[in-house]
Amino acid sequence: MEEGTKSKRTVYVGNLHEDVDEAFLYDTFSTFGDIIEVVLPPPANANQQFQSSNQGKHRGFAFVTYGASSDAQDAIDNMDLNELKGRVVKVNLAKPMKGLLSAPVQNRAIWESEEWLQEHVKPLAESGGVQGRRSGQDAPDSPENNDDAMEE
Repeated sequence: MEEGTKSKRTVYVGNLHEDVDEAFLYDTFSTFGDIIEVVLPPPANANQQFQSSNQGKHRGFAFVTYGASSDAQDAIDNMDLNELKGRVVKVNLAKPMKGLLSAPVQNRAIWESEEWLQEHVKPLAESGGVQGRRSGQDAPDSPENNDDAMEE
């Protein structure tokens, strides 16, 4: 399944009451079609102990994925700006996070790409290298003039 197709079948449900859970969302939104998945993201806490004491809590929004894009559109048309458990919810088409589609994540250093190497790297003979540094010195083997020599 393509990512673009899934996003057209996933709706964002925002401003949820803290008592709302996945089962409640499933029951409420299944009226509009077959639901594939309901995701209610937990709070983003670095402390796992704190997170376990807050079981059942969420960030106040959810994602509901339908089997068909027409079902998702029906849910948006019927549920946007309606009240759920005392709160007016916002329901619209879910959008992918910015940055995820614009630049794919790569775990490679930039100098590992052939294009970068061809553009930025010169052959050793042209770059000067070690021999280029030594060519300007009078006695390349003497420790006083050799920057690369180790002290004893």
